[in-house]
Amino acid sequence: MQASKKLSGMKIKDHDGNEVVIPKTSFGKKATKGFKQNWQIYSLLLLPLIWLIIFQYIPMAGNAIAFRRFAPGGSILGETFVGWHFFQMFWADTIFWRVFWNTVILGVGTLLWTFPMPIIFALLLNEIKSKKFKKVAQTLSYLPHFLSVVVVVGLIQQLTRTAGPINNLLYSLGFERIPFLMRAEWFRTVFITSRVWQTTGWGTILYLAALTNIDPTLYEAAMMDGANRWQQTLFITLPGIAPTVITLLILNVGWVLGVNFEQVLLLQDPLTFRTSDIIGTYLFRLGIEQANFSFATAVGLFQSLIGIFLLTITNLLSKKLTDTSLW
Repeated sequence: MQASKKLSGMKIKDHDGNEVVIPKTSFGKKATKGFKQNWQIYSLLLLPLIWLIIFQYIPMAGNAIAFRRFAPGGSILGETFVGWHFFQMFWADTIFWRVFWNTVILGVGTLLWTFPMPIIFALLLNEIKSKKFKKVAQTLSYLPHFLSVVVVVGLIQQLTRTAGPINNLLYSLGFERIPFLMRAEWFRTVFITSRVWQTTGWGTILYLAALTNIDPTLYEAAMMDGANRWQQTLFITLPGIAPTVITLLILNVGWVLGVNFEQVLLLQDPLTFRTSDIIGTYLFRLGIEQANFSFATAVGLFQSLIGIFLLTITNLLSKKLTDTSLW
């Protein structure tokens, strides 16, 4: 836009050597005119913007109580300034570091399994020739995404209980029955498996959309050169969806510590706290059950800062290595 403003009113020469004056434009008037012509479309942004401001930006002011002592019934921004006191408290708390590393392990494990699965599933769906079968497969894979967390947890509990289908199968194969949700060493496996099942189908939507943008003539040229399906996938399909993959990876890395709190809370048991207690459940106990709002806010702010740091680093690396980034 700045370059266009500089060019406005300048004289240039065309191919025949004749001078041509670039007409002056008023960008403010153009923007106003465009808004007036399409105000109905712009009005659709009003409610989302109001929601974003009220529920996302205004609550950010509450982070002030991470540095101030908050008392219920007092000032919403805290009573007295205490500086880094609450940060020093959780920094020296051994329980916090246990839940922190639990969160890292669960978050990274979930990312390693849930991120590539939609890509693989989208590539498999793309190879299906029968449109009817493809639609049925897509519909069935989308269904878990629309189930509430409570329903998903209920299904997991029924499937993994001692007398449930999974243990009956294990018993029929000669193995012992395993109380999955009562053993700490099995919690991460059960949780990550459930997340893969719930997110794979829905995650394929963006990748299938990206696949439709790949030029079909590239495949035709590759076939003429003797490339098989695997080579076409490796050298045409994957590079074609690479920008989408990288963008989603950057966003997912930023949320690596944002493990699904509701599902963990409903699945965990006192017997599995060693591996199931994460930052989200730790904050729930501190902030809601114990009403220690300032301490919980400090921990939550620390978690958010780590997420921003990971997002920034991943974006910089992506920009340097692949020329694809969010900003």
